[in-house]
Amino acid sequence: MSYAISMDDIRSAAAQIKGAAVRTPLLEHPALNDAVGGRVFIKPENLQRIGAFKFRGAYNRLSRLTDAEKARGVVAFSSGNHAQGVAKAAEMLGIKATIVMPEDAPKLKLANTRSYGAEVVLYDRYNEDREEVAKRVVGDSGATVVPPYNDPYIMAGQGTVGLEIAEDLKNLGLTPDQTLVNCGGGGLASGTFLALHDAFPTMTGYAVEPEEFDDVTRSLKSGVIEKVDFGARSVCDALLTPSAGDLTFPILKDIGIQGVTVSDEEAMAAVRFAAISLKLVTEPGGAAALAALLAGKVEVEGKVTVIVLSGGNIEPEMLASCVGNAQ
Repeated sequence: MSYAISMDDIRSAAAQIKGAAVRTPLLEHPALNDAVGGRVFIKPENLQRIGAFKFRGAYNRLSRLTDAEKARGVVAFSSGNHAQGVAKAAEMLGIKATIVMPEDAPKLKLANTRSYGAEVVLYDRYNEDREEVAKRVVGDSGATVVPPYNDPYIMAGQGTVGLEIAEDLKNLGLTPDQTLVNCGGGGLASGTFLALHDAFPTMTGYAVEPEEFDDVTRSLKSGVIEKVDFGARSVCDALLTPSAGDLTFPILKDIGIQGVTVSDEEAMAAVRFAAISLKLVTEPGGAAALAALLAGKVEVEGKVTVIVLSGGNIEPEMLASCVGNAQ
C-alpha cells in the first residue's frame, strides 16, 4: 500500500529539522508507574519549541519552500498550536505568515502567534469554514497554504516524534506493548504510528480523542472517514478538527490503530496529575493520552506503554483551576 509519506520521508524530515526543533527526551516517572501499575514512557512535546509538536511539521514544510515561494509568504489555519508552529518557523526563516484563527482561541495562543510576527485573521469557527477564510486571505497573493495535518511534509515532520521514541526505546533495549497518541486530524498520529510500526510491528496503537470529537474512533470502526457533529464542544481545543484527513486516515486504518475517547473532566484531571505529580505543564488536548491511562481506558498493568504529551499551551487561569481542584 502506498501512503502520502514513507519512512524515508520521516527520516528526511528528521534531518531537515535537526538543530531547529528540540529533540525531546523519553521520560519515565515513578508516580505515573505507581498510579497505573505498569511502565510508562512519556514523550513530552510540551517541551518542544512553541510548546507543542506542531513546530516539527511546520518547520519541515516551510523550510522546503523555494525562494520564490518564501517571498510570497504563507497562510495557515489553526486553533492555536499549528498557528504558533507556523508563525515561529516563518520567523526563523524570514517568511511573512498570516494565520486564520478562531475568535474563541485561547488568548495565550493568540498572543504567542502574534509575538512571533504573524498577522492573525479571526473567524467564527461555528459559522465559517476556516479553509474558505484562508482562501480569501490568500487571494491573488500567491501565498502558500500550510494545512495543519493533511500535508505530506507536515505528516513527515510530526512522524519524527515516533522516530525518536523508537530510537530511545531501542537504546534502552525495550519493545513497547502499546502507544497512545492524541488525535485531532491525524497528522501526529499517522506519522508517529507509521514510524513506530516500522520499528515495532507487533505494537498496539491507540488514537485518543475528546468524547464529542470521536470522529477518528468512529472512522476506524466503520472504515470510512466520519465527521464530528456540528454542535460538539470540548475544552481540548488542540483536538477540535472536523474529521481526519484523507492522507492521514488510511495509515491509521491500515496499521490497525484503535480509537479511545476521554471526557473533558478526565482530560482536566490529567492536566492536574501532570502538573502536581509529574511537574509537567500540559493543556487538556495535550494530556488526552495521559487521561486515557489514568481513567483506565486501556490495560496497562505489566505492560510497557508509551504516551505523547502533545502540547502545553494552557491558559494560566485554566491551569490554576485544574490544579486547584486537587483533593
